[in-house]
Amino acid sequence: MLLRLPTSVSEAQEYLTEGAVPIGGATLVWATWQRDGFPDHAMSLRDLPEANTIEREALGAAVVLNRIDDRVPEVLRRAAAGVGTGAVRRTATVGGNIVGSTLRCLLPAALVLDARAVILEPEGVTETDLAEVLAKRQLLLSLRWRTPVTSNYHKAAAEPGGASPLVVAAALHSVDGGGTRLRVAVRSDDEVFSESAVCHGDAEGILRTLHSGSLGRLPAAAQELVGRQVTDLLARPGTL
Repeated sequence: MLLRLPTSVSEAQEYLTEGAVPIGGATLVWATWQRDGFPDHAMSLRDLPEANTIEREALGAAVVLNRIDDRVPEVLRRAAAGVGTGAVRRTATVGGNIVGSTLRCLLPAALVLDARAVILEPEGVTETDLAEVLAKRQLLLSLRWRTPVTSNYHKAAAEPGGASPLVVAAALHSVDGGGTRLRVAVRSDDEVFSESAVCHGDAEGILRTLHSGSLGRLPAAAQELVGRQVTDLLARPGTL
């Protein structure tokens, strides 16, 4: 297998055109390749500057999870810190986790940040929403978002080898014209649900609005955790 390591977007486009298979940290595909055979050409974005950025409102797809620090919002930082073991976090990448993984531990955090996806195609670089990236399994270059007022994240304990642990992410955003909007995303049984609500009234009223949508289909334990996380977030100084 020939591994390509582009250092510019134009190089990466050329390798994609040649049929190179994109990989992240290869933590998810290596076993499959050992079983089914390796591709002739693969490509890693680890040397591409645009895929390695860590900023207040941007995160590159080639960033390994243990490099994510307090430059990014709390919800994304805590999501990355909760993925696998230390060894996994030293090799697994943002793009591999969101696009290549079935667990997608970072996805709820990205959704509540209302993140946009910057993708790389043979024709060039474009920006799109996360749903399209996941549906088409496009090559993620980076995530971009607007800094929230505040955010939080909780990942429930889980039995080794058992079902995927319950995840609740939440973020509060300022909206144009004043006021705030709460975004909540939940991973339950490998399915991700997300809703948002304009923050009028108390926490109970906001929770009723959230649960009137897709979050109302969650099991009771998940709804209870959503309630705790939302109540905690809204109780922080300066939120309501």
